[in-house]
Amino acid sequence: MTYLNLFLAFFRSGMLGYGGGPSSIPLVHKEVVGKYKWMNDEEFGDVLALGNTLPGPIATKMAGYIGYRVAGITGLFVSLLATILPTIILMILLLTSLREFKDQPWVQGMTKGVIPVVAVMLAVLTWQFFDSSKKGLGLKLSLFHIFAGVILLQFLGVHPGIIIGALLAYALFGPLKGTDKKKASVREGEETG
Repeated sequence: MTYLNLFLAFFRSGMLGYGGGPSSIPLVHKEVVGKYKWMNDEEFGDVLALGNTLPGPIATKMAGYIGYRVAGITGLFVSLLATILPTIILMILLLTSLREFKDQPWVQGMTKGVIPVVAVMLAVLTWQFFDSSKKGLGLKLSLFHIFAGVILLQFLGVHPGIIIGALLAYALFGPLKGTDKKKASVREGEETG
């Protein structure tokens, strides 16, 4: 049943994720976090952040990792197949038929009509991540990250992978805070005692 659920979750996301990886991320989130509860929002955000630092399509990286986490190697392959199968099927069917209708106004309108829907889906996911960030980092630090990210990405042209990599490195190797210091001192006490 787990393999079937993995297949259905990623097949639906792949089938409805018109426009590629960014448009399918909210759909994957809905399946993985909302419906099947294989991860929570924070874990999903971590997978998304790490996936964005690595080369290649985000949808397949996330599907592979989530599938592996849920059901091992077989889950990895089931999730990957479910992610790419809709694209293969739709490419074959749509390209053969759209070749004949590509200049029709309804086809061009259909493509333009999907863009606002994808924008809203991404905005909802962004809001959920911001809300989660506020709980973990606080409002001021979350807003600082947003404004710093906008400046680095839009005005200075820094690649998103560099920013995410720097934040991950800081999270792993940066100074410990509050409860992390207590946990570290407890561990040191256990090792010496």
